[in-house]
Amino acid sequence: MIHIKTEEQINGIRKACHLTADMFNELIPKIHAGMSTWDIDQLFKNYIESHGGTPAWYREDFPGAVCISINEQVIHGLPSKKRIVKNGDLVSLDVGIVLDGYISDTTHSLLIGDVKPQVRKLQQVTEECLRAGIAACVVGNRISDVADAVYSVAEKHGYGVVYDYCGHGVGLDVHEDPSVPNCPFRGQNPRIKPGMVLAIEPMINLGTADVETLDDGWTVVTCDGEASCHEEHTVAVFADHTEVLTDLDYCGKSVLK
Repeated sequence: MIHIKTEEQINGIRKACHLTADMFNELIPKIHAGMSTWDIDQLFKNYIESHGGTPAWYREDFPGAVCISINEQVIHGLPSKKRIVKNGDLVSLDVGIVLDGYISDTTHSLLIGDVKPQVRKLQQVTEECLRAGIAACVVGNRISDVADAVYSVAEKHGYGVVYDYCGHGVGLDVHEDPSVPNCPFRGQNPRIKPGMVLAIEPMINLGTADVETLDDGWTVVTCDGEASCHEEHTVAVFADHTEVLTDLDYCGKSVLK
């Protein structure tokens, strides 16, 4: 069932999303080569809890506050004292905050040091995919319009678009209906309506679109070992515009009309 949010609920979700944006703005400059992914997780956990929130991933029984996925890891990378961030890494940070019962969800992929040109391009194109998906997320369109927008950008560059995982509704729970794929699909294709709050999240691979889950039961990796990039925003749909709630510069730049 798709939850159409009230104005009060969207206000609560917006507050959680703005806190998430503030957190990334403060913590991104602190992430560098030589840190363990456990160190990064603790930075985010401490920020969230010191601001009255709870890491949203705890609701999914994930053993950390942040999904930290590096290079060939697509999503759900586990924080570890043994995994050290290195120069040249692509690091995707997937974080949500539960604040006063409302939930945010966003992902930013960071380029650490001297990154290979093809990886830098992958990150830039994934951001373009996200922007295209958001632009298609307007009243009157369908979920397939979002999926087609994301896919068309990635396909131009010959990238693999992950089909096993997708975006989703969010705000009252971590994962809600509807699913928001990043490629053409069959099945339910609801029309986008005012009051929908959606997490749009392209997962784009340098090589094959095929992925697999490691033995830890969480970490999803590309089947060919090539790099993957993940970008995500939570958006709220209104009758005449769509607001990007998790925009890092949410003051004045988060509304599409």
